[in-house]
Amino acid sequence: MNQQRLVLASPLLEIVVSRLAQQLIENHQDFADTVLLGMQPRGIYFAERVSRELSRALGREVPLGYLDATFYRDDFRRRDTPLRPNTTHVPFVIENKRVILIDDVLATGRMVRAALDAMTAFGRPRKVELLVLIDRRYNRDLPIKPDYTGMKVNTLESQRVLVEWTEQGADADRIWLVG
Repeated sequence: MNQQRLVLASPLLEIVVSRLAQQLIENHQDFADTVLLGMQPRGIYFAERVSRELSRALGREVPLGYLDATFYRDDFRRRDTPLRPNTTHVPFVIENKRVILIDDVLATGRMVRAALDAMTAFGRPRKVELLVLIDRRYNRDLPIKPDYTGMKVNTLESQRVLVEWTEQGADADRIWLVG
C-alpha cells in the first residue's frame, strides 16, 4: 500500500519561499553579480517562485536561467529506458558571478554534482550556493549540503518526496512524502 503524508502546502509554502528570498537578499544585497539557475525538470518551478519573490522585494528582475544536467549524470547510461533531456536556457554568462543553484528536492546529491559539471559550459562562477525547498536527510551519496533550505525531511530510502505545482497542472501546491 502506498502511503502519503502531506509535508508542506499553502499558506506555509509561501512563507517558506518568502523566508528563503529574505535570506538571499541578506547575503547578496542588490544581486549585482548574482544569478539564479533552476535545475530541470522540477527545480525550475521553485526557482521561478523564488525569482518572483526576489523581484517583488528588490523592485527589479534577478537573472534567471534553467539548467539541464541530464547527460552529466553518472548514471544516465545505466538506466533501462533512455532519459529525455529538458531545455537549458541560460541567457547570461556565469563567468565570475555568484550562482544560486535551485532545486525542489535534494536527495543523493548526484543531480547537484551533474549540474556543477553542466554549469561549466557557461563559464566559471566565482561561487556556487545551493538552495533547495526540501532537504531529504539521510539519503546522500555525495557530501553535498544546501546553503539555503526550505524544510528538512527525514526519509527512508524506500520513500520519495513528491512536489506538486499548480504550474504543472496540480490543483494546489503541495509536497508529499510517499512510500
